[in-house]
Amino acid sequence: MSSIYLDNHATTPVDPAVLDAMLPFFTEHFGNAASINHEFGWKAGEAVDEARAQVAGLLNTDPRAVVFTSGATEANNLVIKGVMHAAGPGSHLITNEAEHRAVLDPSRRLKRMGHEVSILPVDRFGQIQPSEIVEAIKSNTALVSVMMANNEVGTINNVAEIAEICQRYNVKFHSDAVQAVGKLPIDLKQTPIDLLSISAHKIYGPKGVGALIVRRGKSRTALTAQIDGGGHENQLRSGTLPVPLIVGFGRACVLAAELRVDEGQRIEQLRNELWGSLQSRLEGIQRNGHHVECLSGNLNISVEGIDGEALMNAMSSIAVSSGSACTSADPEPSHVLTAMGVPDQLCRASLRVGIGRFNSSTDIVQASNVVVDAVQRLRSNG
Repeated sequence: MSSIYLDNHATTPVDPAVLDAMLPFFTEHFGNAASINHEFGWKAGEAVDEARAQVAGLLNTDPRAVVFTSGATEANNLVIKGVMHAAGPGSHLITNEAEHRAVLDPSRRLKRMGHEVSILPVDRFGQIQPSEIVEAIKSNTALVSVMMANNEVGTINNVAEIAEICQRYNVKFHSDAVQAVGKLPIDLKQTPIDLLSISAHKIYGPKGVGALIVRRGKSRTALTAQIDGGGHENQLRSGTLPVPLIVGFGRACVLAAELRVDEGQRIEQLRNELWGSLQSRLEGIQRNGHHVECLSGNLNISVEGIDGEALMNAMSSIAVSSGSACTSADPEPSHVLTAMGVPDQLCRASLRVGIGRFNSSTDIVQASNVVVDAVQRLRSNG
């Protein structure tokens, strides 16, 4: 049996249409977008402008708000360090225990540097309640960072309400929307999110490019650049732009806008088929995360009485994750599941399934068989 890829929260394959759009910019149109004195640079600059508009179009925002980065990790670092450095010593940051490490790690670094940092608890679904944000805001609070959808359990946060709370208290609001973009409707003209991080490789685009969306308007965010060297991207992110990757990012955003609704419904059906099959064939399994307010392609389960490492080793024919792909080398149990109150053994024996654009019903049937067979064999071997 050929391997089945079900780890689309970690990364997605590049869509063929995205690859086709990118290829000419590796060879034929190879100019530097910052070279303004010849047609090679002009062609590259025009391609970047078009892609910037395409990214903005998916989010219904001003193209001038799009700051290209190397990915969402850089975008998150630029926001968290940039806003807090601009706010000055002793300023206050609010986030929560279920955030990606690309938010938690820079937040903890800022705390070591003397900033005040509140890392709030989440409920058993992995959600942060808006009321918790209200209670945590202080006079020196400069930034609140809450992810739109969790990368491990798929739980969706009520960022619209949190954004309105922050606006009311005159606090900047950032959301890591890496897992949500292309899957949930995002309208930045309707929702007052000040800063938004996204990444191309989660939406069938190339690795190595992402963006920070910096809301424009009367109360623009004070943001200190973290990379110096030429003042590219409105002085916020210096460095030669990777034109082929940016072109691919733009094309991926166009496809995401076109396919989101129908694709989401199909993927959700596949997810429900897999969960239904596993429930009917295995005892002692639980689903982690919110069952309704959840990304359509996410299924995070824990299996009782099984060693997690042995389970992963027994399922080598399907690509799934035991947690966040960015921390898979870390022997500690998932910090997200731990924050949700999941017992240690179940944290360690958890599987994250990410169903995507190129998965089929056949994949789901085969994956179910692999998981059931592995669990039954491990349990019988005791």
